[in-house]
Amino acid sequence: MYRYDEFDHAFVRSRVEQFRDQVNRRLSGELAEDAFKPLRLMNGVYLQLHAYMLRIAIPYGTLNSRQMRMLAHVARKYDRGYGHFTTRQNIQFNWPKLSDTPDILDELATVEMHALQTSGNCIRNVTADHFAGAAADEVADPRPYAEILRQWSSVHPEFSYLPRKFKIAVTGAPRDRAAIQVHDIGLHLKKNDEGQLGFAVYVGGGQGRTPLVAKKIRDFLPEEDLLTYTTAIVRVYNLFGRRDNKFKARIKILVHEIGVEEMTRRVEEEFSHLQGNELTLPETDIEAIGRYFAPPALPERAEGWAQLAGWKKQDAEFGRWVDQNVQPHKHPDYGMVTISLKPIGGIPGDASHEQMDAIADIAEEYAFDEIRISHEQNVILPHVALADLEPVYRALVAQGLATANSNLITDMIACPGLDYCALANARSIPVAQAISTRFGDPARQAEIGELKIKISGCINACGHHHVGHIGLLGVEKKGAELYQITLGGSGDEHTSIGEIIGRGFEPEKVTDAVETIVDTYLGLRLGKEETFLEAYRRVGPQPFKDALYGSAAEAA
Repeated sequence: MYRYDEFDHAFVRSRVEQFRDQVNRRLSGELAEDAFKPLRLMNGVYLQLHAYMLRIAIPYGTLNSRQMRMLAHVARKYDRGYGHFTTRQNIQFNWPKLSDTPDILDELATVEMHALQTSGNCIRNVTADHFAGAAADEVADPRPYAEILRQWSSVHPEFSYLPRKFKIAVTGAPRDRAAIQVHDIGLHLKKNDEGQLGFAVYVGGGQGRTPLVAKKIRDFLPEEDLLTYTTAIVRVYNLFGRRDNKFKARIKILVHEIGVEEMTRRVEEEFSHLQGNELTLPETDIEAIGRYFAPPALPERAEGWAQLAGWKKQDAEFGRWVDQNVQPHKHPDYGMVTISLKPIGGIPGDASHEQMDAIADIAEEYAFDEIRISHEQNVILPHVALADLEPVYRALVAQGLATANSNLITDMIACPGLDYCALANARSIPVAQAISTRFGDPARQAEIGELKIKISGCINACGHHHVGHIGLLGVEKKGAELYQITLGGSGDEHTSIGEIIGRGFEPEKVTDAVETIVDTYLGLRLGKEETFLEAYRRVGPQPFKDALYGSAAEAA
């Protein structure tokens, strides 16, 4: 992973001290909240319903045990003992005192962490495939390119005050695990017919009030043109994006209004002026950054296959966990472990300081000191020998972290909702907990198979409900909470926006509605191998509408 150089250390420290002065002036009354707000947002500090919230960057979701222990320390010393991992591969602390935030940032800097550009109308944390550098299906590791983009975009003088926030995601495998088509820019790392690395470039995706799937504007961009072409895209957006209406300010609206052909023309024209300039990436620079992400030396551990088979035979729960939470690695003697932060009946994405410390210990002993955060709010150990899976599992069991539900119905994404967020209309967490409890039986989850539920407490869609197989959106109607259901969304390489299925449901009826949807699916699928999403795309919404509302007329 990337290591700070002297400039990074000096820059982050200077920003901390600058923010410390700003906080002191706010606390003394010298700065009013209106003047302080843009300053705190530049440093990842939000004012939520009940307290300040601090969002800490985890670039492309990669960190080590030392950094995870620092997050545990922050949770223990400055918060209420836990943190919340987000769909941007970051972590949020919901209860820090404003007066403590400079000290938190100062301590984070000692382990090369910060909160820069986790808010504001700038280029946010660049995200990537959480299995990057380890996945068996990977063409190339996307993280060096994410790091190049991070360095280029950090406090970029031209792009620090964009019309609206801007998000970039990169993936390096045919299977898109980074949801690149619902980002402002999505980059799919690939090889052309000559074996050269480059990117398919997608622009104008996003969720929120106006969900849109990104449009491909380049099928193959040579890797050396990554920064020049990205600059061209963001410059076009900065020049032509709307600033008169924040609800229409994202690049997706610009693409929608002028059309993909015109957007492509403008980007290509701007690119023609930039191509070959100082932003063109020399191969030596790409290789230098790539060396930071060299995979660990993985010794042969062939004995793991026999041991694993024996352990699975002896312990059915361990076997279930391996089958569900361990994915194939590039090296046949290793696996990629998903640590579920979705215990049955728990709060999706939350981890206690004890759990974070335990994950750090496990990563250090068994996973070559590498940890990832997924945009699905789980923790990943990307390099674990099959021969070490049993002790890893036992250590996770001791911390309540061995829930075997990766990609199953209880592995839900949920935003903090009205329990924390000042923008929310409804509570996401209790809904997620109720659904998780209802479907918690392992046998029932296995019978249902892969099914992604995603829950947002407001139209901003921080819970990614638009791309959930089943999406739940909390809305307010006449002072009461209702939950609108969408079906058929997906955030993978075949991205789709879910369809609104009908009128909303009261909080106490949401779980029953989800169960009706699931039962309908089980009754119409063509064998157990047909997933919910496949079945929905085959039959369409009508069977689900009929089951939920009794007739198409009532649903309408």
